[in-house]
This record gives sequence, structure tokens and C-alpha cells, in this order.
Amino acid sequence: MGIFEPYRALGYITSSVPFSVQRLGTETFVTVSVGKAFQVYNCEKLNLVIVGPQLPKKIRALASYREYTFVAYGNEIAVFKRAHQVANWNRHSAKVNLLLLFGEHILSVDVEGNMFMWTFKGINQTSAPFGHILLGEKFTPSCIVHPDTYLNKVILGSQEGSLQLWNISTKKKLYEFKGWNSAISSCVSSPALDVVAVGCADGKIHVHNIRYDEELVTFTHSTRGAVTALSFSTDGQPLLASGGSSGVISIWNLEKRRLQSVIRDAHDSSIISLHFFANEPALLSSSADNSIKKWKFGTSDGDPNLHSFRCGHSAPPLCIRFYADGRFILSAGQDRAFRLFSVIQDKQSKELSQHHVSKRAKKLRVKEEEIKLKPVISFDCAEIRERDWCNVVTCHMDTAQAYVWRLKHFVLGEHILNPCPEDPTPVKACAISACGNFAVLGTAGGWMERFNLQSGISRGSYLDMSERRSCAHDGEVVGVACDATNTLLISAGYHGDIKVWDFKARELKFRWEVGSSVVKIVYHRVNGLLATVGDDFIIRLFDVVALRMVRKFEGHTDRITDLCFSEDGKWLMSSSMDGSLRIWDVILARQIDAMQVDVPVTALSLSPNMDVLATTHVDQNGVYLWVNQAMFSGASNANSYGTGKEVLSVKLPPVSSMESSQAEDSDEPVVNHLQSKDAPAFRSQDQQIPDLVTLSLLPKSQWQSLINLDIIKVRNKPIEPPKKPEMAPFFLPSVPSLSGEILFKPSKIAIEERDAKVDEVENNRRQSGMPTSQFLQLLQSSMEMKNFSAFTEYIKGLSPSTLDVELRMLQIIDDDDQQEPDKRPELFTIDLLLDYFIHEISCRNDFEFIQAVIRLFLKIHGETVRRQSRLQEKARKLLEIQSTVWQRVDKLFQSARCMVTFLSNSQF
Repeated sequence: MGIFEPYRALGYITSSVPFSVQRLGTETFVTVSVGKAFQVYNCEKLNLVIVGPQLPKKIRALASYREYTFVAYGNEIAVFKRAHQVANWNRHSAKVNLLLLFGEHILSVDVEGNMFMWTFKGINQTSAPFGHILLGEKFTPSCIVHPDTYLNKVILGSQEGSLQLWNISTKKKLYEFKGWNSAISSCVSSPALDVVAVGCADGKIHVHNIRYDEELVTFTHSTRGAVTALSFSTDGQPLLASGGSSGVISIWNLEKRRLQSVIRDAHDSSIISLHFFANEPALLSSSADNSIKKWKFGTSDGDPNLHSFRCGHSAPPLCIRFYADGRFILSAGQDRAFRLFSVIQDKQSKELSQHHVSKRAKKLRVKEEEIKLKPVISFDCAEIRERDWCNVVTCHMDTAQAYVWRLKHFVLGEHILNPCPEDPTPVKACAISACGNFAVLGTAGGWMERFNLQSGISRGSYLDMSERRSCAHDGEVVGVACDATNTLLISAGYHGDIKVWDFKARELKFRWEVGSSVVKIVYHRVNGLLATVGDDFIIRLFDVVALRMVRKFEGHTDRITDLCFSEDGKWLMSSSMDGSLRIWDVILARQIDAMQVDVPVTALSLSPNMDVLATTHVDQNGVYLWVNQAMFSGASNANSYGTGKEVLSVKLPPVSSMESSQAEDSDEPVVNHLQSKDAPAFRSQDQQIPDLVTLSLLPKSQWQSLINLDIIKVRNKPIEPPKKPEMAPFFLPSVPSLSGEILFKPSKIAIEERDAKVDEVENNRRQSGMPTSQFLQLLQSSMEMKNFSAFTEYIKGLSPSTLDVELRMLQIIDDDDQQEPDKRPELFTIDLLLDYFIHEISCRNDFEFIQAVIRLFLKIHGETVRRQSRLQEKARKLLEIQSTVWQRVDKLFQSARCMVTFLSNSQF
């Protein structure tokens, strides 16, 4: 089992499968596909409501009815009630492409022309279709629609261009429309009776009367491409919305028979679905660019305006970085977007603004993509100056300037950093100082310059006089880095020269040759180690202070794409185009783990808490999260992960963090669902840091109630005794009495059964010779095995009042008993409890809980311990160990208090 296990993927909004819209009460919900899972959004503000489980194959079609979702994947159809799968239909022999909700039935159509009819009343695993229709060999279905008021009838469009009307009750073809000599890509029914709109691959929209087989009006898209989505307005306005493969949404006026408005920059890719909301001037659209948008029509001009939207990267991300203590991820992609993803709450994810891109694009009549900055190839950030000025610097592809961003307002900054205006070359590397005041840029021409982030003014350049020309490197600068105290600046050139500069004086202090071309560098400010990647697939670590190479890691067989240090500097992670992600232990100088993924990793970043690893992959538009199992299992030793030479094959994390639909209601932690079935679970390590204690992680009220149980009982004591009933219930037998009190008469059968049970329990106890309660059984067995973990877990699960009863059951009440004191079973149990307390205090496990149990124990049995000499010796030993442990804990608290006082009084 590897260190990192798949968790979930971020940034996936929708895919190239048409969505399904349903209305529940006053709210409208849309179900979209995201690869092998589905998501449900509330259409009011497009908030994510439900994420479905991961399916074996990609989703090909969707339909929804109330709380049910019907999902077609491969040859099968899965039925979900919310996120729980309730049925799976598998009658098709080919891939299912179309689903249609038709009254109380579901129609499914596959690529071979088979149409099955299913009913979803009384859904179960053994459901079978009640009808089947074979459409024909020369009819490849492409769309299906049910015209309003047409009982038991559906219309199917084909890629051959024909249109057929079928009666699913009689299973007969009623009529075939000759078509328009073009493949039919979409079809939708209108609010007007007998009228449908048909979209064709040639870009034409035919509004057709199917009753008389007459064409009413024809519209033609101005852009090339097929008509991929259609929708009629139902709020009284005669509007028809159409979307094409170019990403443009056209609004047609049916009364005036002309184009009313065009949304040119609606989406960056083909329109997949359109839907007008019922009796509302609003339009919902989805696209293959991984976005879903809601448009509202104004009352004055009738033009649609963007109301709300959800979108992710429409092209694979290139660079990622954790931000704000691991709560967010900064991501830059090939789609020219710079985004901020929230790891915790999905609705907080957003794209950073590039200053009125949509207005400028509309004014210049070009696409937004042409106005945006070119794709980011490298960036750096500093959280310390987020509230003061711009704190992010980005380098863009084939761009001679670097741009700054203000993350506080999520916008592009006011300054543009332009190094070497006399000889402009593309900026290739950037770094922000630890103080957040300066940014250092490196260009493809070997120039390095320092800028002030607050003013955007240049503060000097770094020049090496030994070079052939006046510059920092003879060739491209592939990386720059600053140390933690603004003392040193490290830079690397493509030709393999690494240089260490005086940050303030801008003078060269040291230089060494790697021996091969350098592709990338990563610097860890805490331990002063510099990791370099060469074109020979070798990772070299340099000590910048000692100015020498200290480590060399070999193992990758293809180009290394990214490097990342852990926050404590003990681990170094690397990814390669060979599909492997390797983890190297810097201290042990060896590989401790490696995993092989299906799609090579292009960028990676480890959160500051080291609990989550984020990766991006080739041709994948999302950001994938991996959970560090060592943070949740207690395994802190590198040997827990095996030799590290084995490479495990791991699948990419799913969109849903649930392995099955039942995981949503499970009480188990998320990490248990992420563990592989075949892999062994992590074993918690018994090793503990010296002089430290381990807490029980129980609620504070549980162990505090043990200490104050007497006060709680007095507080909860009733004010007055319960009143006796005036009359007994008629169904209970009673016995008359002279005092008038109600005396119930037990039945003979109940008395006999009670006596029999008492005798049976007593006989079993005497024959077995075992303790009578589970408390005593676990205590005795734990002492025999010399391992009290099972007993501790048991008493931790007891309520305070139950634990109090278990301890009071050991009290010696009959002191006049003729049995010898040393042979009494109660004293033997108290002796075992003292041994248990000595062991747990010595190990310092469950510290606060054990302290509370000891206090309760002494309150109940303190007098018994004082009278017995055998128990007094163990009580003295417990006191010595207790005093020693508390002295160490108190010393640690004093050290921590002094450290906090020093930090609060310091000026840093």
C-alpha cells in the first residue's frame, strides 16, 4: 500500500453529455455528467447538491424524475435514488446513447437501433423491459423526443437524415419524414401543438409541423458547424434558442421570423444542452468546455445577460500550488485562465479576473480567449503580503512581460513587470522573496532583474561579468529562488550552470556546473536544499550554504515534469512522463514509495499540512487530490511503506470521494473508503516521542463527567417523588388491598421464566469460573496478554454512569464475612486495576481519560486501598510514576509558555 491514496478530483463541472432538468416543488435541479459520475446542481445559484458514486464506465446519457436519476453507461442503465443505486438494467447488447423520460416509462436506445421500454414503478434489480422495438439497419438514432399531447408516440432522428414517428404501445412505425438531406443532430418539441424544431448538421434549424408534414420556418446559423442543442421559451415569448458546435448561442424570434440576439462568447466549445425554465425568462446552457451557465433575459431589449455560472478549466492545467494553509489551490491552464479552487467548499472556487475581458471582447467583436493573457508557464505567490499589495507573479508563454495579481480581490494587478526593455525576450522563471516585497524574473535571453511588487519599479539586475555578454546566464534562465532571509538568490541556466548571488548587492558569490542541461529547480527555504532536474533524468540535491552536492536520486526513465518538497523538507516528490510519481526520503537518501498512474503527471503540489497531494495530468482538465495515509493511520516510520522499490499501479482519483453509493450514510471515516481492498491496512506505531503524552481524543464532557459525577447526580435528582396512578390500566391484573394502594399481580409464567433464567445464569457462572461482566473479563484477559488496549477501548466506550457502576460493583460491603481478606475476588480485581493504571501512566496513553478514571477509582476504593498492605505498595508505585510523569509534562508546558512569550515579544 502506498503513502498516497486516491481521494477525489476538483474542477469538473460537466462533460459532453446533455443534462437533465427536473422540478421539485418550487426549486429546479439539473443533473449533469462528469465522466464516470453525475452531479446535481440547484438551478437558483448553481450550488452543488449531490455527487453520485463512481461508475465502471463513462456516462453516455442521463434522465431524471423526482428523486430518481437514470444513468446509461456502456450497455447498462443504473437507477439511483439520490446518490444510492437501487437497480441496474442490462438488457442492451450495444452502447446506450439515448434516454427519454416518457410518462411513467423510460425509453432507452442503443447505437444498433434497439429501443427498450422500462417502467420505474416498483423499481428493483430484476426489472425487465415491457417492450422492444428494432428501428432498422439504415437508421442510426441520434435524438429522441416526445411531442406534447401525442399519446404513446415518440419521434426519432437519425444520422442518415430521416425522421420517424413511432407508437411504443403498438410498436409500429406510424410515419417517416423524408428529412432535409443532412444528419439530424437535435430535436425538441415546442409549446405549440404539432410543432417541433429539428437541428441539422449543416447548421440549419427547421421548425416543422409534424401533423401535416409541413415546414413552417427555417433558420440558418451564421457560423459553421452543426446545430447541437435547441430549446423553446415557455414564458409567453415566442423565442427559440439554438446552440452550435462553435459555442455561439442564437436567440430566434418566431413571430418575426428573424434573429433577435446572439451570445457570441457564450462558451469556448460546442454547446451540449439548452433549456428554458418553465414560465421564467431564463436559459440554462452547458458546453464541452466544462461549464454550465444561466442566462436571464432583460425586459427592455430582451437580450440575455449572464446571471450565474459554474466553470472549470476547459484545457489541462499546467501549474498548481497550494495556498492559504492548504484550503485553496492556485491553478493555471492552457485555456488562458488563472483559477482558485477551494478544497473544502466547491462554491468558493472562482476564476481570477483579467479586467473586463468580456466587455473588451464584445467591443472588438472577438472571442474572450483572444483577449486573455497567454497560458501561464510558471508562477509564484507569497501569502504574507496578501492584504497590502499584489502577491502573485505569473510568467506567460512567449510573453516578454510578467504580470502581478491581487488575490485579496481576485483580480489582475495594476503593474506589468518588463525586464530588459532594450532586448525583450520571453520571461521563463519568477520568484517572490520571503518578505513578499520583491519579485525576481529570469528571461530566455539570460537576463535577471529584481522588481518592487508595491510600485512595480525595477530595483536592479544581476550581471555576471565573466559571461560573453552582459547578462546573468549564457542561455535561458530556467529557475530562480530566494532564501528565507533575503541574503542569497539562486538561479539556474539551461546549460547546467547554477549561480548563487548576493541578494542585496546583486553580486555573484559562487558558481558550479551540474554536468547536464538543467530543466527545473525547486528550493526549500527551511533546510537550504536546492533540487535540480537535468535532461539525464537525474535529480540532484545541493546544499546552498555548504555549496556542494549532497544527494543524487535516479529512477525515472523519461522526462521529469515537476518537483515538490514537503513542508518539513524530509520528502521530495517527483513526477515523470513515464507515468510514475516517486517519493524520496532526503534524510535516508533513498526512495520510499512510488506509484504508476494511467496518465502521466504534469504538475504536483503538497499541502503545508502534508495531508493532501494535488496533481494535474496529461489531457485532464481537473485537479486530482490524493490523501496522505500516514497522517490518518499513525504510521510515522518510513519502513512502514515497504522497501520503496516496488511501483504500485494506481487509478486516478474519482470525482466522487465515495467508492459506493452506500458510503454517504456510513459512519466510517473517509480514509477507510479510500483504502484498497487487497492492500493491508496501516498498523499504528507504538513508538512515541519521549516525554510527551497521548490524549484519548474523547469529548471533553465525557471524561469531565467522571470527575463531577456526584454533582451531576445531585443536580439531576427529581424535586418530588413520582405520583402513583389513581387507577391501574384495565389490561394489567391487580390485587385488592386494604390501604387502597395498587398492587399488580404477576403471572405464574413470568415468575417461572424469571426464576429459570436466574438459576441458569448462576449455574453457568459457577461452572465456568469466569468473571460475570465483560468489564472483568477484558481486564483479566488484558492482564494475561500484558496488553491493555482492548480494555481501554472498552471503558472509553462506556458512559460515565456505566463506568461508575462497574467500579462500585467491586466495593467490599460485607466486612463481617468469614472469608479471608486476601482471598476475596474484589481485592484481586482492585489489584488488577492498580496494575492497569501503573502501566497506562508509564506509557502516557489516553492521559486525560486515565487521570479521570484514577480519581473516580480512588474516590470509591481509597479506603479499601488504605486498609490492605498488599494494595498500599502498588499505590505507592503509582504515586511515584504519576509524580514523575507530571513533572515532565509541567516542564514541557513551561518551555512552550516561554517560547510563546518570546515569539509574542519579538519583532518578526
